[in-house]
Amino acid sequence: MKKKLLFLIISLIISHLAYSQARQITGKVTDTDSGEGFAGVSVFVKGSTNGTVTNSEGKYSIWAETGNILVFQAVGVISQEIVVAQQTVINVALKVDSKNLSEVVVTGVGKQGKRKLKGENLPPPPPIRIKNRQQSQPIENQIVTLKSTGKDRDRRRNEQEKNDPEPENSTESYNVIEENEFLAVKKNPLSTFSIDVDNAAYTNIRRFINNGQKPPKDAVRIEEMVNYFQYDYPQPTDNQPFSINTEVSTAPWNPQHKLMLIGLQGKKIAMENLPASNLTFLLDVSGSMSDENKLPLLKQAFKLLIKQLRPQDRVAIVVYAGAAGLVLPPTSGREKDKIIAALENLEAGGSTAGGEGIILAYQIAQQNFIENGNNRVILATDGDFNVGASSDAEMVRLIEDKRQTGVFLTCLGLGMGNYKDSKLESLANKGNGNYAYIDNIQEANKVFVKEFGGTLFTIAKDVKLQLEFNPTKVKAYRLIGYENRVLADEDFNDDKKDAGELGAGHTVTALYEIIPTEVESPEVRKVDDLKYQTTTIKKDAYTSQDLLTVKFRYKAPQGSESQLIEHTLLDKSTKLEQTSDNFRFAAAVAGFGMLLRDSKFKGNLNYEKVVDLAQNAKGKDEEGYRAEFIRLVRTIQ
Repeated sequence: MKKKLLFLIISLIISHLAYSQARQITGKVTDTDSGEGFAGVSVFVKGSTNGTVTNSEGKYSIWAETGNILVFQAVGVISQEIVVAQQTVINVALKVDSKNLSEVVVTGVGKQGKRKLKGENLPPPPPIRIKNRQQSQPIENQIVTLKSTGKDRDRRRNEQEKNDPEPENSTESYNVIEENEFLAVKKNPLSTFSIDVDNAAYTNIRRFINNGQKPPKDAVRIEEMVNYFQYDYPQPTDNQPFSINTEVSTAPWNPQHKLMLIGLQGKKIAMENLPASNLTFLLDVSGSMSDENKLPLLKQAFKLLIKQLRPQDRVAIVVYAGAAGLVLPPTSGREKDKIIAALENLEAGGSTAGGEGIILAYQIAQQNFIENGNNRVILATDGDFNVGASSDAEMVRLIEDKRQTGVFLTCLGLGMGNYKDSKLESLANKGNGNYAYIDNIQEANKVFVKEFGGTLFTIAKDVKLQLEFNPTKVKAYRLIGYENRVLADEDFNDDKKDAGELGAGHTVTALYEIIPTEVESPEVRKVDDLKYQTTTIKKDAYTSQDLLTVKFRYKAPQGSESQLIEHTLLDKSTKLEQTSDNFRFAAAVAGFGMLLRDSKFKGNLNYEKVVDLAQNAKGKDEEGYRAEFIRLVRTIQ
C-alpha cells in the first residue's frame, strides 16, 4: 500500500513538473480579412515582461508555460488572449478594430480620469517623505520609502471619489509649430539646422489615431515621424562616427519640384563593446501618474531596460512627487532582482516637484560619474510639473546648466489627457538628450531593447548641418520639418551653440523640397532689392555640376571642439520609381505628416498616394514598423 502511495505521489510530482515546464511556442498571426501575415504584432505573456514581436511574415516564437495567457495586440486591431494548453503551435487571426468613432473618442479622451470599478486606479498615497535629507548626510542615506497601508488607500480612495471631479477636457500641451516656408536662394543662400533623433511625435500620433482621433497639428513634428524608422544606410568606413548619404528625385506631391534626402548613419557598436553605464532613473510618481498607461507601464518598460544591463553598469533610482528622494542608491547591473524590487515598490501620489527631482538626479549622476563612460539621467513622466521650477523657461535653464556636467538626458513621455509634450521636448532639446513617447510595451521593447545603443549611448554631440545651394540650379528651397531646430547661419561655426546628439546605430534623415531655377512658382516670396549692396554669383557656379554643398559639424561625446566634414551633391536627379526604398519611404512619412498638418505645400498628395508610396518601399521590414505605418494611414483615411 505504501509503495502504491509513494508511486502515486511521484507520478503527480512528475506530471506537475511536465505541466508547468516552459516550452517554445511558435505560430503565425494573420489578418482575418486578407489572410496575409500580420507584421509588428506584440505577443507577450500576460502579467510579465516576456514578449516578442511578429516578423515581416507574421511569425513569432516565445517561451511559455501551460496555463500562461498569451496576449496578441497591435495598433488598430482587436487584441486576443489565448490560454496555453499542451500545444506548441498557436496560430491567431486578428481583425481590424471597427468600433464606432464617436464611442472611441469618448472613452479614449474625455474620461481618462474616470474610475469605473472600486480597486482600479487607487487614489494616490501622501506626498513622499525624505529621511535624513540634511546636506551633511551622504546621498546613500537620503533614501525614501513609498509604502502605505490598505486602510490608508481605502480612506484616500473614498475621499478622492467624493471630492475630485472627473477631468472632462484634455489639458495636453504642445509647442506651436510654424511650418517652414520656401526661401529664395539669392537672398538666403545658406540653410542651417541641428539634427533631431527624437521620435516621440510619431508614437504620440499613433496613440491619437488608435484612439479614433486626428492628432492636433502642433503634435505633428514631421522630422520625428521620419526619424522613427531605421533606414538602410551604409555604415561609416573611416574614423568618422557616421556616414553621409544623399539622394535627389521628383517631389511626389509636386512633379515640378525636386525632393532631396540627407541621411546620416551612426556607427553601430556591439553590446559588449559599449562603455560602462552610470544611469539614474528619474521617475515621476505624482498623483497624475496613477493611470494604467503611466506608472504601471513605466515599471514594465524599465524592467526591459534592466534586463539589458551588464555587471559593470550601475543604476540609481530617484523619484519625485510632493518632494524628491532616492529610493535606490547606485546598484550594479548584476543585482537585477534588487533593482526590479525597488521599482515594483513605487506607488503614485502627491504633487509634482519635477525641478527638485532633476537637481537630485543630476547630483547622484555626478557623484558616480564614470570617466569615458555613459553617464545619463533617464526622466520618465507625463510632463505635468506643477511645483517648484514649473515653467518651461525655468526648467530649460535648469537643464542647460546641468548639461555642462557631461551627463546626458533621455526623456520618456507616458499617458494622455494631461500629457505635457511641450515641456519634455524642450528639456530633451536643451539637455544633450533624446525624447521618446511610450504608449505600449511594444514601444518600450523598441526603445530599450531593439535600439538600446541608439537610445542610451551618444557617439557624436552638437551635430549641425549647413547647406549652401547653387543659385544657378536652385531658385528656392524648403526644409521639411525641423522647425524648432533651425539655427542662425552664424551658429554653425559657434562651438558654444548647442545642437542635437547622435546615438550608436541611429539614423537621421532630413528632407528638402527644392524649386529648380527654370520653374516659375508662386510659392517663392519676393523680397525688394537691397539699396546698398548687390548679390553677385561667381562665374564658376554657372559651369559647376554641383546642386549644393552640405557641411557637417560635430563634437566627440566629451569634446569641446567641433570637427568639420563637407559633402557635395551633384545635380543628378533619379526617377522617383528608381530611387531607394529609403527615399520613397521617408517621402511617404513626410507626406503623411503634411496631410495631418493640412500643409499648404501638400500639393496633389492624398492618403491613397501615401499608402502606395510606402507599400512599394517597405523593404525587409523585419520588425513590422513600416507595415504598421501603412495601417495607420489606412485607418485615418
